[in-house]
Amino acid sequence: MQGSSGRPPTAARLAGIAPTVFSSYSALAVATGSVNLGQGFPDVDGPAEVVEAARAALAAGHNQYAPGPGTPGLRAAIAEHQRERYGITLDPATEVVVTTGATEAVAAAVLGLVEPGDEVLVLEPWYDSYVAMLQVAGAVRVPVTLRAPDFRLDVAALRAAVTDRTRAILLNTPHNPTGTVLTDAELEAVAALAVEHDLLVITDEVYEHLTLDGRVHRPPATFPGMAERTLSISSLGKSFSLTGWKIGWATGPAHLVGALLAAKQWLTFTSGAPLQPAAEVALREHAHWPGELARDLQGRRDLLVSGLVQAGVVAPGAAPPRPEGTYFAVTDVAHLGWADGEAFCRALPERAGVVAIPLQGFGDSDAGTHLVRWTFCKRPEVLTQAVERLLAADLHA
Repeated sequence: MQGSSGRPPTAARLAGIAPTVFSSYSALAVATGSVNLGQGFPDVDGPAEVVEAARAALAAGHNQYAPGPGTPGLRAAIAEHQRERYGITLDPATEVVVTTGATEAVAAAVLGLVEPGDEVLVLEPWYDSYVAMLQVAGAVRVPVTLRAPDFRLDVAALRAAVTDRTRAILLNTPHNPTGTVLTDAELEAVAALAVEHDLLVITDEVYEHLTLDGRVHRPPATFPGMAERTLSISSLGKSFSLTGWKIGWATGPAHLVGALLAAKQWLTFTSGAPLQPAAEVALREHAHWPGELARDLQGRRDLLVSGLVQAGVVAPGAAPPRPEGTYFAVTDVAHLGWADGEAFCRALPERAGVVAIPLQGFGDSDAGTHLVRWTFCKRPEVLTQAVERLLAADLHA
């Protein structure tokens, strides 16, 4: 439908950006009564004491606007987190900003730092909001593909992607959707390239604490030459199983944080006032909790992956997925005969009463055509139910 001027009602900057796939598949799960292994949200809340702290903040009157950059207490707690975990020293007043989730932080970073026509390197498959915001900003996305089955960073491809128009690298580690945790060697290569070409690095580290099999996340900002050029983004939601709170943050040098804040102030201005004191409680008093969650997730990963192998979702003879972090596993369903992953995922609720997410919309290449993402952040009994349904179903086209 067009308006009276004859123009489409939606602005051209949004042309071609489809609604987020996560909402549509979660709606499909509800409509069909399927087990939702698509959208990555836990089915059990985080620490009860943190939830209680939010109730106490509501009762204590923390119900009006918080400061735009975030409450001083939460910014200080974030700075302490970065120092204690990673040895990163920050000024909470100028080098930390609280955002409405990591999604807003990425959006504000892109809007605040990237000009129309700038090229931004982004790992493929990508989280869908990245490229949506690059398009809104008028930037040019340049994919660097993590290819199945190992999903490792191709450093030569990364280097070849840089031109004189490259402004930034948008990095995600631990990586959603593949579960890859970039190694020190891979991050050293990123750092060397960024320093050599004077590039900004925007890093999404929301799964920083959810690493598996003893792996350790190392922030890109800790590598030589990176502190002054890196904007690091994380959030409470994934680490503390409170995804609906949408409390995130960005840290880095004052000039980069200031650019993000310059855009953020016109997006939400400020983020949930009663949730910020509770987020401070989480960081200060429950720092051990994400590690316990990660250990639990490792068992749930193994439960799901074993079930996917038994159900034939993994091709006979193929190595089963073993994600190193996040709470996602990716399988290739080409052997089941479907035209692509979307056809498989659209049929799956009716066939098996399970929802998963196709990955071909998460990149420009055909590398993800038959790839499907499954989440294991659900309770073991829910994962078991999903596996039983898959075992009982005919999953071939």
